[in-house]
Amino acid sequence: MDELNLKQLTLAVRTIAEEKNLPEETVLAVIEQAIAAAWRRDHGERDQEVRAELNVNDGTAEVFVGREVVELVGSDSYEISLEDARKVKKDAELGDIIEEKHTVESFGRVAAQTAKQVVLQRLREAEREVVLAEYEDKIGTVVNGTVQRVEPRVVRVEVGKASGILPQSEQIQGEFYSVGSRIKVFIKDIERENRGPQLILSRGNEAFIEYLFRQEVPELESGAVEIKGIARESGRRTKLAVASTVPGVDPVGTFVGGHGTRVQAVMNEVGSQEKIDIVTFDESKEQFIKNALSPAEVSKVEIDEGQKRAKVFVAEDQQSIAIGRGGQNVRLASRLTGYELDIEQVVPTKPVEKPRKNIEDSLLSAVEEASSDDN
Repeated sequence: MDELNLKQLTLAVRTIAEEKNLPEETVLAVIEQAIAAAWRRDHGERDQEVRAELNVNDGTAEVFVGREVVELVGSDSYEISLEDARKVKKDAELGDIIEEKHTVESFGRVAAQTAKQVVLQRLREAEREVVLAEYEDKIGTVVNGTVQRVEPRVVRVEVGKASGILPQSEQIQGEFYSVGSRIKVFIKDIERENRGPQLILSRGNEAFIEYLFRQEVPELESGAVEIKGIARESGRRTKLAVASTVPGVDPVGTFVGGHGTRVQAVMNEVGSQEKIDIVTFDESKEQFIKNALSPAEVSKVEIDEGQKRAKVFVAEDQQSIAIGRGGQNVRLASRLTGYELDIEQVVPTKPVEKPRKNIEDSLLSAVEEASSDDN
């Protein structure tokens, strides 16, 4: 493609639209952007205000170059004096943008290459937009995907027609991804920045756990039980606060399932290295904090509502359980309850000492009793 033949381009609009499954006006807009880029390359400056209009009937294009009306012209490419502007437009004022029209039929080789690159890049973006529009209503759901490529910071996953990224922050810590393997992913968002639209996927967020439980616990759909909160450190531990709306229904038991089948199904998906604690939600803040620190046994809780902090008193042998490895148990319980929790040890009250016999005396008397029985 040594020259950019506009007649050929015009004929190509319909073909490209059909092939790429894009609306004709989208393809036309892409080609007009390419013509503007090519004109800039051949005749203009890099950041000039240039727009193009392609005449589909005769295969010609008109390029409009915009310049701002200023008192003192610093650069002819971007600015025009009021005097010159009024030659083009009688009522021009300072600050207006004056457009001058140029008709083009073809471009040189370098400009043609520029245009070709713009067309290819913009068409790819437009295609991705069309594909991603289908996923707009799938945000917040879990779908099956196939691992396409594993990079140091992201894993690329094919999801149906689209391709998404699983950033490091959304991966399950310690999980290994191999190319070609099938995985479930949560569609978190569609990001429209820098390099065109991207599907952002997750396996490490709280919503992924919630979705998995929804698949296993039909009582969630019927409303008999509900999830009141989730705190998660993916790959390590998740705490789930649950409640029942029906008297007599045990919420924890409902989520665990008979012989633990329901919670096991979720663990099979996230990996057995991630512990899942299911605790009962309670309207009483004190009781909820006690439940959230499970499996530790809590002696008492003192809440400072203003500071959103609570002192939690535990026996000496429960302190390390309450804090958890690397402070994890208390950290997740804090996130689950919304209170900063400080674990303190209960100072044991000394029991009143009974006069204790010397152990040797007891042994001697037992021996004496035994020997007198023998006699």
